[in-house]
Amino acid sequence: MELKPIAERFVLHWGEMGSRWGVNRTVAQIHALLYLAGRPLDAEEITETLGVARSNVSTSLKELQAWNLARVVHLRGDRRDHFETSTDIWELFKLIVAGRRQREIDPTAVALRECLENPAIADEDEGTRQRIEETLKFIEIMCTLSDEMLRIRPETLMKTLGVSAKISKTFRKKG
Repeated sequence: MELKPIAERFVLHWGEMGSRWGVNRTVAQIHALLYLAGRPLDAEEITETLGVARSNVSTSLKELQAWNLARVVHLRGDRRDHFETSTDIWELFKLIVAGRRQREIDPTAVALRECLENPAIADEDEGTRQRIEETLKFIEIMCTLSDEMLRIRPETLMKTLGVSAKISKTFRKKG
C-alpha cells in the first residue's frame, strides 16, 4: 500500500499528535493508517507502508488492541491476522475517552479519596485538604458530564454542542 501525499501527511501528523498525548508515535501512526485504509491490513502491509520495524508494528498493534482501538479479523483464504479499526469517529472518541478515564482519571480519583479518608489528613494544612477535596469534586463532576455526553447519540450531541456554542457567542458579544 502506498500512501498518497495527503494520507501520508495525516498519518505523520497523527503520529506527532499521539506523542504529544503520551502515545507512542508508531502506535498513533498505525491507528491513523488503519482508520484511513478503511479495510483490514496485515502486519506486513503496515510494516511496508510505514517503513517501520516489524517488531515495532507487532508491539504497537498489541497496544492498540489493549485500548480496543484495533481488532483482529481473519480473511477467507488467508491465514494471517489482519487488523482494523472503526471508521466511526464518535466510536473512536468514546473508546479513547473510556481508555483514558480507566488508566488516568479513575486511579487519580481513588488516590484523592484515599488521601481524604486517611486519618493523617487531619495533620495537613486546611488548604491542602480543601484543594484535594476541590480536585476530587471537579474530577467527579467532569466524569459525570463525560458519562452523560457519551450516552447521547452523536447527532443529538452535535446539535446540543452547536446550540451551546451559539449561546456562548451571544453572551460574549453582549459582555
